[in-house]
Amino acid sequence: MMSSYLNLGCGSRYHPAWTNVDFVATGPGVISCNLRKGISFADETFEVVYHSHLIEHFTRDEAKDFICECKRVLKPGGIIRVVVPDLEAIVRTYLMTLESARRGISESEADYSWMIIELLDQLVRNKSGGLMLSYWQDKNIPNIDFVLQRCGAEAKKIINNNQNYSHINSPVRQIALEKLKALIRAIRQPGIMKHKLIKLLLGKEYSLYEIARFRNAGEVHQWMYDDYSLRHLLEEQGFNLVVRTTANESYVKEWTSFNLDTEPDGSIYKPDSLYMEAFVEK
Repeated sequence: MMSSYLNLGCGSRYHPAWTNVDFVATGPGVISCNLRKGISFADETFEVVYHSHLIEHFTRDEAKDFICECKRVLKPGGIIRVVVPDLEAIVRTYLMTLESARRGISESEADYSWMIIELLDQLVRNKSGGLMLSYWQDKNIPNIDFVLQRCGAEAKKIINNNQNYSHINSPVRQIALEKLKALIRAIRQPGIMKHKLIKLLLGKEYSLYEIARFRNAGEVHQWMYDDYSLRHLLEEQGFNLVVRTTANESYVKEWTSFNLDTEPDGSIYKPDSLYMEAFVEK
């Protein structure tokens, strides 16, 4: 029986009590769906729709269409819970570390360097992981406590275990991997040498093609939100009673038991997040 709770762009953070959906299946029971083309369920199917660190990977127009789709599949009185990187918190922390670095406080220089990366890297990077991954994989991170406070469990796994980027919980990275696998399958077919042909035709411009292909694969951020703009987006699509919550607070019953925004030990999975909920009018 399908759950009335819907988790979109779930990556590896899914729960058996939910209907879990991602661009590609990321585990047992996870449904594959291209969320850029809509949500493949009937109107008024779910009581709750949840997604975390997903809509920032959509353009502004795509995000509007997607939020509209979320409303379509929710029942009257249903709840949407949206989690995104908190642009305001990132900018305020950046400005604080900038001022401290300007005053010559030496321990602030590393914090300032990290905040520049946190603010810009996922918007401008041209390769997987970007500067964030390089920073996390450094064996001598000068401000490890600050970085863990900002990034939580996602960074902790890499910093503590020196994992490869392929192990990062990133649903959008799965899209790029599937596209790469499809390309490899095509190349292996007799007479089909697409990438070689493209490289031959483009010559020196091939590197630009590779960058464009990466930037359209879903990993980079296309937009960012603060509570004002996210509230406006939800209200614009017809949601009511928009409220800001926390990782541990929700109108969803028994929220913390699902460990979607928190870890089993109670720690927050992505502390740099903004959490908002809203309702469909009854």
